[in-house]
Amino acid sequence: MNSSSAQNLLKELFAVAVKAASPDFLKFTDLFPDPPKGKVIVVGAGKASASMAKSFEQAAKALWPESEYEKISGLVITRYQHGLGCDKIEVVEASHPVPDEAGEQAAHQIIQRVSGLSADDLVVCLISGGGSALLTVPADGISLDEKKDVNKQLLSCGASISEINCVRKHLSKIKGGRFAQFSSPARVVTFVISDVPGDDPSVIASGPTLPDETTCRDALEIIKKYNIQLPMRILNSLANGELETPKKTNPIFSNVAKPVVMGTAKQSLDAAKEFAEKQGINAVVLSDCIEGEAREVGGVLGSIALGLANIKSEAFTKPLLLLSGGETTVTVKGSGRGGRNAEFLLGLTESLHGDKRIFALAADTDGIDGSEDNAGAITTPETIQLAAEKGLSIKGYMARNDAYTYFQQVDALIRTGPTRTNVNDFRAILILES
Repeated sequence: MNSSSAQNLLKELFAVAVKAASPDFLKFTDLFPDPPKGKVIVVGAGKASASMAKSFEQAAKALWPESEYEKISGLVITRYQHGLGCDKIEVVEASHPVPDEAGEQAAHQIIQRVSGLSADDLVVCLISGGGSALLTVPADGISLDEKKDVNKQLLSCGASISEINCVRKHLSKIKGGRFAQFSSPARVVTFVISDVPGDDPSVIASGPTLPDETTCRDALEIIKKYNIQLPMRILNSLANGELETPKKTNPIFSNVAKPVVMGTAKQSLDAAKEFAEKQGINAVVLSDCIEGEAREVGGVLGSIALGLANIKSEAFTKPLLLLSGGETTVTVKGSGRGGRNAEFLLGLTESLHGDKRIFALAADTDGIDGSEDNAGAITTPETIQLAAEKGLSIKGYMARNDAYTYFQQVDALIRTGPTRTNVNDFRAILILES
């Protein structure tokens, strides 16, 4: 397999992984809700919410009588440029990862749409990664500007997604199960596409319809751990429990069904593995829930790849493909450009030292790595040489958190545009025979 073929294979694998994460409600006909006696209100938030809404409409049209389909109305919020035209459900675009006024206004509209419903009504909640920033209604006494500021701090401090969402839940009027209080006593059915390691629905988009197991004390410990700066009145509201989230014993959850997880990183990785094996490639899924500092994870996986490249064993027949997913983090210290997948790949590239046998791709399945215009990047045995010819130093670019610029200058960025789904990071390392 030559360099061009190896790179094409990696790009094909990423396309397969993204397709496997695309919402398809017709695969869940046994879990699709029956039409109610009353209204059908579809709401949601996330990078996949528009495509989920469109797929839900298609399934309802196929599975429900026309008179029941006509009952559908609703509103979902997605990231700018991630929208799709729907028949019955309104799609609003807003800012991610830092919330804006458009998202706040749309979230208030969602609350209005589900308020005052009866037990005969059905609320379908479509949740995917990115929903925390998009579904923004600050708790009483907290301004949108304050929510923006804490989001920025959380995103740049190196906190895990679970830690970030714990804090977000406690500063929100709608997340952490609070949405259920607005929709009660209507029946609530939640469908989720998971972007979090472990696929816990209560963490995805900060679990707006589900009871929260975290506490104000947990949020305060995270704030202290990462030295997050908050006004004293907010810290006091956390300390005295005013901002506590509803727990599972709360009666507002009595009509909330168990959530349906319809897309995960594991599904995408398994689809990529199956595709590779059909091409005669030995493929291994290392994990679907790898977390940690992006550059450090890249260095570790690079060292593992080098070790496996040197092993002569039937268990590690070449070509060998190492697949992994999850969500790494970046502690931002520089002023450069780049998301966690590009930074992961920078760490991996440094660790490989231009080894002629190893190629790799790292990209975000939503098509956007951080806040840039690329999904991720690709590295080849020639990458370091090309960079050296241009006078590019990996250490310098890592110090500036400028992985985007590094890979841009060696023409190695992966651009797909918004995919309208999101199961987080996809990483593929291809090891060829010597």
